[in-house]
Amino acid sequence: MEHLRPLERRIAAMRDDGMPTGEIAQRVGRSPAQVERILQWITIPRSGPPPQRSPRPIELRVLSLRTAGETHAEVGSRFRRSARFIRQVEGLAHFRLGLQLLGSEETDREVMG
Repeated sequence: MEHLRPLERRIAAMRDDGMPTGEIAQRVGRSPAQVERILQWITIPRSGPPPQRSPRPIELRVLSLRTAGETHAEVGSRFRRSARFIRQVEGLAHFRLGLQLLGSEETDREVMG
């Protein structure tokens, strides 16, 4: 279920709890026909999106500006975003860099082992 989108997970959980389709539709703001389609779609096997390990360009730019000494508010004004948004982007960039580092170590172990 981890490959499902949040709405799909929520609908599947309500269905598993025995909730009727009409009530699910009302709670998620969709028509009963749409809920039925979503329930059919989630049964189709899929691999899910590939994990994105490398930071996106905006994340790299935020990191470079922060490294240059700009505050979250200053960077946010450049992108017309809030300081909170910039903190989130910066955190995600650090997370993706960590994943990238861990991914390269796994590759190194495979080559060495």
